[in-house]
Amino acid sequence: MTEITILGSGVAGLCVAAELSGRGCRVTVIDPDTGPGPQGCSWWAGGMLAPDCEGETAEEPVVRLGRQAAAWWQAQGAAVTWNGSLVLALGRDRQELDRFARRTENHTLLDRDGLAALEPHLAERFPRALHMQAESHLNPRQTLLDLRGRLLERGVRFLPDGPTQGTVIDCRGLAARDSLPDLRGVKGEMVILRTPDIALSRPVRLLHPRFPLYIVPRDDGVFMLGATQIESGERGRASVRSVMELLNAAYALHPAFAEAELLEIGVDARPAFADNLPRIRQRNGRIYVNGLFRHGYLLAPALARMVGDWLLDGKTPEVMDENHGER
Repeated sequence: MTEITILGSGVAGLCVAAELSGRGCRVTVIDPDTGPGPQGCSWWAGGMLAPDCEGETAEEPVVRLGRQAAAWWQAQGAAVTWNGSLVLALGRDRQELDRFARRTENHTLLDRDGLAALEPHLAERFPRALHMQAESHLNPRQTLLDLRGRLLERGVRFLPDGPTQGTVIDCRGLAARDSLPDLRGVKGEMVILRTPDIALSRPVRLLHPRFPLYIVPRDDGVFMLGATQIESGERGRASVRSVMELLNAAYALHPAFAEAELLEIGVDARPAFADNLPRIRQRNGRIYVNGLFRHGYLLAPALARMVGDWLLDGKTPEVMDENHGER
């Protein structure tokens, strides 16, 4: 049986663990915290599986590989909601909606009545919307915790430290900058709100001239609103300006958010390379899976599958950019 040691238990590490243990490998995950939590950037994600929306700015592999994500997560037992997503623009930014439509695929243009049929609480304020009907979303925190539980049932070990055995796969995110000097941090801030006065059935992306804003419904009237995108590796401080902009966006989406309860303010730094595309690298006896940027839940399944295909079937990953001939 192939022996695998994975460093890191964020979304990348757990996806690789799921893929390899599912193919019969003996897997150990080493992480000081032994599981997902607020110490990792994947804890603060929106959980949108929105490859078509990402096509507005992302490179082609993000869209193509991201379209595999929802089915992979569902096969792992995750609760995936397949209601699509909506893209809206305020009156002053209405031309942004047309531009977004030109740059993306798999959407339907809705008038006010069409929007009302999907999200009645939004139709009064927005005369048009794009429905990205093939997209979906999940609850990222619950998804990671549930996946870890299933991996434990499968025999995967989670340890806070210890010696590595067999093939070592480094999924430590920004902590791997000690070995990947071209890795950079991209700071993201988010807020979690709760209000019983508005209901949404799908993620909503509100077009903004400076950074993408989205709101994702959770259960019990809880909404995640994110996210800023700042060139910084800082992980511990949300700025007043960013939080105000996020809250103003929520109010612009619907005035009921003015009375919402503010549950959390979160901040972390996403690991990214210069082109914001992920990498699989082999260096100094380790395999590195990193650079997921803000596409962790969208691209980690595809990278995990590539790692499995490479180690077990000899198929070189398309996102591999360094291979020193070590196996």
